[in-house]
Amino acid sequence: MKHLLLCTACLFLGTAVFAQNGSGLGVKAGLNYNSNGDYFEAFGEAARDPDRNVGYHLGLFGKLEIRKLYLRPELVYTKTKSDYDGDDFDMSKLDAPILLGVNLIGPLHVFAGPSFQYILNTEFDGIDIDDIENDFTVGLHIGVGVNLGRLGIDVRYENGLSDNTVRFVNRVTELNESRIDTRPEQLIVSLSLKL
Repeated sequence: MKHLLLCTACLFLGTAVFAQNGSGLGVKAGLNYNSNGDYFEAFGEAARDPDRNVGYHLGLFGKLEIRKLYLRPELVYTKTKSDYDGDDFDMSKLDAPILLGVNLIGPLHVFAGPSFQYILNTEFDGIDIDDIENDFTVGLHIGVGVNLGRLGIDVRYENGLSDNTVRFVNRVTELNESRIDTRPEQLIVSLSLKL
């Protein structure tokens, strides 16, 4: 009886694994464990490193598979938060990663590629900040994933490559311009569903 259950489970898992092979479209969502760059309260002062916080993302993806290789463009809304000793820096952005992946063994695959980012909104300690150096930036994604039928799970690391700062007059110092490096550094866990 145990052998029959084991064989049935293996057959079901094998069928589920091969069901996600091939091209298609899907949706994805997940959590980000992130931080942005350093915060400089005034010119000449030492930088404050952020504490990492949990954010979230949701979006769409397409997949074009050619043998063991695949191309996976995504469009993702991402919300991040960094804590600078009690002062929160919130950022929302649109990410467009273009990933090149390799199917390794069974459901396991690895991928990497650039991520083009458009910053939608930044807020520091409850105040909207519009003075961003560049709304468009570039980052890098690298990760590993597992496909179980139409369901996929991946873990990836993102690092911003473009220098980009937001500048504002701090309410406390008022004479000095403060700045925050908006480049993200994050660990991203995603759940995807192929439609």
